[in-house]
Amino acid sequence: MNKNDLSAFQLKSNLRKALKENQFVLYYQPKINTETGTIIGVEALIRWIHPEKGMINPATFISLAEESDFILLLGEWILNKACNQIKEWEKLNIKIPIAINVSIKQLLKQDFATLVSKKLKEFKISSEYLEIEITESVLSSNESLVRDAVSKLRNMGIKVSIDDFGTGYASFMYLKQFQADTIKIDQSFISHLPTSQVDTAIVSAIITLASELGINVIAEGVETQEQFNFLKDKGCSQLQGYLYSKPLPPNEILLLLRETEGRFL
Repeated sequence: MNKNDLSAFQLKSNLRKALKENQFVLYYQPKINTETGTIIGVEALIRWIHPEKGMINPATFISLAEESDFILLLGEWILNKACNQIKEWEKLNIKIPIAINVSIKQLLKQDFATLVSKKLKEFKISSEYLEIEITESVLSSNESLVRDAVSKLRNMGIKVSIDDFGTGYASFMYLKQFQADTIKIDQSFISHLPTSQVDTAIVSAIITLASELGINVIAEGVETQEQFNFLKDKGCSQLQGYLYSKPLPPNEILLLLRETEGRFL
């Protein structure tokens, strides 16, 4: 093995141990209503805090988890944590939805809708406070099965978002085939706003089309006031990015929600 292979092998072999020893934690990044400046939801993002290596890049260990069925265990852990957080916030009169990212294996190898239904009943929470995010790459993997899974979730009252929108070769086809509630414009289109003519044209077209179809739009990776001004002017309803907040651990996101009363503007 070369050094990179060995490192990946070591991380992969430590995933189950990490889960058992509670080395994983969920961070939360706010979603902001463009008009009111209020926090209208958060996205749950998993972090691995290794006792020796410190914070491990999610891009590294998520891909390793997806190479095996460990992603099913990890995905169920995320669902459990998110549902528990919803319940805990409910006790504090904080009622905002939490969005979790779901992999293709979760949708196709599990009866994911049944699992979600079970967790909602177990934690006694409403489906309106849990949202599901899937990427375009997931949509293209097995269209009929994914479409059925998405349909089941939406019939339960779970809102579904298409993440990284615009990066796939058949994005507009997905809007026709999959009944998504929200599309999230990939940050690669946002980072050069408003100076790039190409990106401004693409983002404007996505927002206009989504509006015509009655689909909500979230811009990811918003970092500057200029980007905010452009997106608000074009009618983008929600924003997410470092201009407002980086992903925060549970205690810090709770502090943010309380201190700002969910309002940035």
